[in-house]
Amino acid sequence: MRIMLMAAAALMTLATACSSDDPLSEDNSYSNIIDGNSSSSASTGSTAISTYAEMKSFTIAIDKTTAEPESAAAAQYPADGDAPGANTFSTLVNIDMSNPKDPAIEGVTITIDGNNVTANHGSTEGVCYVVTGKTTDGSLIINGNTNFELNLNGADITSASTTAIDIEGKGNAYLVVNGTNKVKDGTTADHKAAIYSKGKLLISGDGSLEVYGTYKNGIHGKTNIVIDKGVNLYVNSTANNGIKAGDNMYINGGIINVEVSADGGKAINGDADVVINGGRTTVIATGNGTWEADETLAYGGDTKAAAGIGSDATFYMNGGELYAKATGSGGKGVKADLEGYITGGKIRIITEGGLYYSNGSTESHNYTGNTDNLPAAYTSSPKGMKIGYKDDTVTPTETYGVLKISGGDIMIRTSGNNAEGMESKGTLDITGGTLLVYAHDDAINSTGDMTISGGTTVAVGTNNDAIDANGNMYLKGGTIIACGANGAEAGIDINEQKKLYISGGYIFAIGGRVDGNLGSTTQGIISATGSVSANSSISVSNGSKTLFTFTMPPVSYSGSNVMIISTPDLSSGSTYTLTAGSSSASVTASNTISSGMGGGGMPGGGPGQRW
Repeated sequence: MRIMLMAAAALMTLATACSSDDPLSEDNSYSNIIDGNSSSSASTGSTAISTYAEMKSFTIAIDKTTAEPESAAAAQYPADGDAPGANTFSTLVNIDMSNPKDPAIEGVTITIDGNNVTANHGSTEGVCYVVTGKTTDGSLIINGNTNFELNLNGADITSASTTAIDIEGKGNAYLVVNGTNKVKDGTTADHKAAIYSKGKLLISGDGSLEVYGTYKNGIHGKTNIVIDKGVNLYVNSTANNGIKAGDNMYINGGIINVEVSADGGKAINGDADVVINGGRTTVIATGNGTWEADETLAYGGDTKAAAGIGSDATFYMNGGELYAKATGSGGKGVKADLEGYITGGKIRIITEGGLYYSNGSTESHNYTGNTDNLPAAYTSSPKGMKIGYKDDTVTPTETYGVLKISGGDIMIRTSGNNAEGMESKGTLDITGGTLLVYAHDDAINSTGDMTISGGTTVAVGTNNDAIDANGNMYLKGGTIIACGANGAEAGIDINEQKKLYISGGYIFAIGGRVDGNLGSTTQGIISATGSVSANSSISVSNGSKTLFTFTMPPVSYSGSNVMIISTPDLSSGSTYTLTAGSSSASVTASNTISSGMGGGGMPGGGPGQRW
């Protein structure tokens, strides 16, 4: 039955009793987006509305003062024995950069040239360099074959030409920060960073360190980088990346702020995995996209975009807080080339740039043309989170990527042309956590199969689909609210060669149409068309009991938009009352979608028929 709902809505407050597998029992910040109870009274929706307001209005800025969160996942290190507490450094070597002198410590050689200091501890164990003082034209080079500690205690080192702190030793470098410290490199000699470490670099302490990279990177570790609890670290790079790790990078804690303004630069860049277990990390990339010429590639090069976090392998978020922002063309909040796993913590991501286009000779930072027939190498779309990659240099085109979300409190907002919220170039699997995405283009997209079996997922695509799977979509549980754009876009969109399977979950989808093939379903579906208003309420009841009520996300729909509602409480063939604002209508649930077929308005049919 078609009903016109002039003041409708949607963020579900289920009035059913909680059970062990009820999505309401999940422990997350927005659990009362779905607020189950056994009464028939509807929720006021105040929490939902305030949550939605945050989704549209939260900001990200450098913050050096707010304390890091106490909760964190277990700390991780590259290898057993790498943790700072597992090592003792009792041989003190004092270096005053304002007036350097050789302290004459056995086993350590100090060479001084003006304010340039070279220290070599060779094979001596347990050395701790305590560095103090200020120089505006000096540097510190450390050589040695063993693990050592570099204790910055009120040091201010600026090099006029090259790396300010150059760690050439092969052992682990334990950089301990005490007091207030500053490091800045020069611009006249070729080098990798303001702080460079050839061995593993492990940063800890309870002081602050500011690092300014003006030639290339701020901090560059040739292998692993670890940041531990307590340290207050600020890194600014105007030429390339903020922090670059040649192997895995682990953030176990700390207050970390990184800004990068170079085109194509990453605030945090890992040649392997990037793992966040704790602390509060804020990363801001303001550079635009750029063309990276490479004669070995099929198109002579590739577009390169700036990002808050970039991983050449896998991104892990297990605890702590991450705030990522990218403002330039094609920018990404978080980008990983292979896989992504989110098990906990808090994530906030904003992108503001437009679609970047370049073929090596011409470019646009806000491209609005058709991209369907363009090589992937020529464009870089802004995305809140992108996992995996597409290889169109082979036939047929290959895509790679795995994104799994089992926990966490996630909000993503994008505003630039063609900007998607969250994308997996392969499969996407949501089993828990809270995910709220407000995007200009698709809010949530997967190139392969998508499965949602738990958690709370709210997706708003203001100019495209809310949830779009180019493979099959399996809705098995959790709470799913999908608001696509008016017109030809969909709340839920499935590749026409694939199917949607519904076997659980509390589902509300709305858009100009629904699009895809319906496979099997084990719970009833209500189909309706109408108009809905932002932040208004909608409910379904069976006469004696309200089965659910919810509050609409901050987006309105006028005209005959398609609404799809499905919950475990709905039975095919049973009649229910659908109420939106002051309007009510009698509706019958079925196991098919009975309106809005493919945007063509054709009547619905049995499973497998195109909507």
